[in-house]
Amino acid sequence: MPIKLYSYWRSSAAYRVRIALNLKDLDYEIVPVSLAPGVSAHREDAYRAVNPQMLVPFLDDGDIAIGQSMAILEYLEEAYPETALLPKNEPVRSRVRAFCNMIACDIHPLNNLRVLQYLKAELGADDKAGSDWYAHWIHEGFEAAEALAGDGTYVFGDKPTLADCFLVPQMYNAHRFKVPVESFSKLVASTEACNKLSAFKKAAPEQQPDAAAD
Repeated sequence: MPIKLYSYWRSSAAYRVRIALNLKDLDYEIVPVSLAPGVSAHREDAYRAVNPQMLVPFLDDGDIAIGQSMAILEYLEEAYPETALLPKNEPVRSRVRAFCNMIACDIHPLNNLRVLQYLKAELGADDKAGSDWYAHWIHEGFEAAEALAGDGTYVFGDKPTLADCFLVPQMYNAHRFKVPVESFSKLVASTEACNKLSAFKKAAPEQQPDAAAD
């Protein structure tokens, strides 16, 4: 049985997992869960029964059913170690983890859809204020990520790591919201290199089965 990944095409957290599954060449099935306003399939009882947190991604691998992208990716590293996405040696192994958490913990939560919706609906932020908020946290987070990034074709060397799985979706969102990123030369170059690889192309939002539904 293939792995099941509950996913939404525009979810950057699900995008991270799709990239890793592709890099590891694992057989998986996408189960679309729409987060689109007016649909909100993630809040329906059927999905709540699968994942009480009502978020994507959620991975079902037989005896293992788990949410939260970082936890999913660490599980995949342990269960399918043949193509490692965490370097074996220190200190780069810990730097990859730190880079991932810069995005997963410091950038993404502040710019998540539900946060932006709350800013507008509950705090009265207009479109400009929402855009300024988004750009501020992208720039603050990317400044630190640029400083931590290593040398090489990808974020940490000449092979993609979990760091690239996190960077590419966040960069996609920055472009989507028209945030200038040219000053982050390492991050831009790494993203461009990644997006030439089939694993990243296949994981791209526009390539997902539910992209046409919105």
